[in-house]
Amino acid sequence: HDRLDVLINNAGVMALSELERSALGCEMQFASNFLGHFALVVQLRKALVSAGGARVVSVSSTGHLFSPVVFDDLHYRFRPYDPWTAYGQSKTADVLLAVEVSTRWADDGIVSNALNPGAIATGLEKHTGGLRTPKEFQKTVEQGASTSVLLAASPLVEGIGGRYFENNNEADTVTERAENLGRAGGVAKYALDGDNASRLWREATSLTAAG
Repeated sequence: HDRLDVLINNAGVMALSELERSALGCEMQFASNFLGHFALVVQLRKALVSAGGARVVSVSSTGHLFSPVVFDDLHYRFRPYDPWTAYGQSKTADVLLAVEVSTRWADDGIVSNALNPGAIATGLEKHTGGLRTPKEFQKTVEQGASTSVLLAASPLVEGIGGRYFENNNEADTVTERAENLGRAGGVAKYALDGDNASRLWREATSLTAAG
């Protein structure tokens, strides 16, 4: 097919216990959760343009509240490796991808948003010993998928881009992460920052071109 109406970037890994690197030498969570999505989106641009109003959806996480993108040390060559800040950085990058796609490709009619699906028991938690979120905050698969479906198909968000959603609504901007992770929510200002998004796009272009 020569057109693509919807692209949902949903693949990922979480909290690898030890530092691993991709074939390009990138920290593995950053490579899997963001760079792979970036490369796919760029390669599919022509098909997205052909759709005449395509939507790109990136699945992020409350984990983005663990860390901004640390541009001076993306791949833990100086700072000690930490599974959760590495995961957080990659999930922040997913939000910034949505911001930049919406800005950069606006004239092509392409919009992009990011979302937090919530806590769902899947194989994603294999490195953490299973889902640890209290049961009252966990979601079913259907509940977890609902915000992705909203952003992919609902007329309610027609023409809206560069935003972050959770629980089928646009999230509030927060200035700090809640102490209770089960209640953590909102989107950090750094994840929606246009300058951060542009800088990350340039970094990703350089890294993927090197491959």
